[in-house]
Amino acid sequence: MLLETAAVLAILALQGAAGAVSEAPTPLSREAAEMYLRTSEVVRLEEYDNRGITRPRKAVLSDGAHSLNAVFKDIDVTTPKTRTADGRTVFNLKDSYKHEIAAYELDKLLEIGIVPPTVERRIGRETGSLQFWIEGAMTEWQRKRVHQLTPPDVEAWNNQISTLKLFLQLIWDTDYNNISNILVDPDWKLWKIDSSRAFIATGKLRREASLNRFSRRLLRALDELDRAELESTLGPWLSRSQIAKLWQRQSRIVELAEERVTEFGEAAVLYD
Repeated sequence: MLLETAAVLAILALQGAAGAVSEAPTPLSREAAEMYLRTSEVVRLEEYDNRGITRPRKAVLSDGAHSLNAVFKDIDVTTPKTRTADGRTVFNLKDSYKHEIAAYELDKLLEIGIVPPTVERRIGRETGSLQFWIEGAMTEWQRKRVHQLTPPDVEAWNNQISTLKLFLQLIWDTDYNNISNILVDPDWKLWKIDSSRAFIATGKLRREASLNRFSRRLLRALDELDRAELESTLGPWLSRSQIAKLWQRQSRIVELAEERVTEFGEAAVLYD
């Protein structure tokens, strides 16, 4: 089944590892994209200019025919007390590459398509997350603050933003306000990256008042989410407490959408 991964690969610039590769990439299924990340040769790891405090590195991959880039992150630490950029104090903050994989697996369960394909990979002596690099993209910070660009389809853009806000609240990302973690590709599709500081163990939503519009399809997926499947899928990456609190946030989002519809009506709250 072809899905959002095909869009990723359609904009991933092919760069020769041993030499230039000129042909266009073949759209891959999600499974094929994950297999590429798991099995392609890691030609090199290199530092790159980024604002991330977790020091991710750029991995150049090759399967012998094509060369693609990815982001490798191996951080897995717990900080007793952390102050976030918006002034919040978070205790026992777990900053882990495993959260990158959990975000992708949750994205898959809900069929959102906002997190680039991500797998666990051992490179040398280090184990971490390996995530496709979105070539040709700018950060949301660059779009707003540097280029000051207006999306060509404002309604479609606003719907994407609403879905993004919901996902950020669902995974309880401590970097909620960091719009450098949001990428905009050449087709004006949004991508969520850098989720290593997400999945705080709290059942409350981070910013409930900001959730005012909801995708009908995503709400249905949340409502039909199976607890056992959630635990089985995210169990390798999250603790039982993290999953339990995620489940509470999921329930609250569905409940909140119903409250918004009752107050404002379906036309103002729900979109296709």
